[in-house]
Amino acid sequence: MSRRFVAHLPFTATDLPAARQFAGTLARSVSFLSEVDAGEVTVSFEDEQGVRHRVFCDLPLADRRRCQRRVDHDGPCTPRAPR
Repeated sequence: MSRRFVAHLPFTATDLPAARQFAGTLARSVSFLSEVDAGEVTVSFEDEQGVRHRVFCDLPLADRRRCQRRVDHDGPCTPRAPR
């Protein structure tokens, strides 16, 4: 049975929105791997690792998929991120 793990990868960013942007880009770049749950990616400040900030909305949709838009998106949830 496989278990879930979290990889902690420190990086620098100017602020929380920039950190979310970086983490979202990183998550999407490896989302082709079946082991990765990109929708669950979060960021935290290095000295506040217990306080996590979601990157993607990830709310469940009627068709059992999940919203792929950013956590603070305007408009309706969608299963695809807008380009």
